Amino acid sequence: MKKFNLTDFKKGWMVGDFEPTIIKTKDFEFGVKFYKKGDIDQTHLHKVSNEITVIVSGLFSMNEERLSVGDVVLIEKNEVVTSACIEDGAIAVIKTPSVIGDKFIIN
Repeated sequence: MKKFNLTDFKKGWMVGDFEPTIIKTKDFEFGVKFYKKGDIDQTHLHKVSNEITVIVSGLFSMNEERLSVGDVVLIEKNEVVTSACIEDGAIAVIKTPSVIGDKFIIN
């Protein structure tokens, strides 16, 4: 058994085609991210990857839809996403495939 901590990884991303990682793979990315009330992610899209987000705790807004614990969202490639944290919380995210640089900020 090997033990890690989320702080060992960049922004909670621990599996994928990047460093540092627990498992290096081009097939998918996995991460757990923590947010504070008022945190806002930059509006963006992925041109190659699809993303699955699971609300683990807290309350979030994604594309103006409220999301709470247990909600699961599929964000397909080329779909523009705007998200914000309404109450402190955490999400688990899977992106497939893992493609470095596949995050395009929308101004």
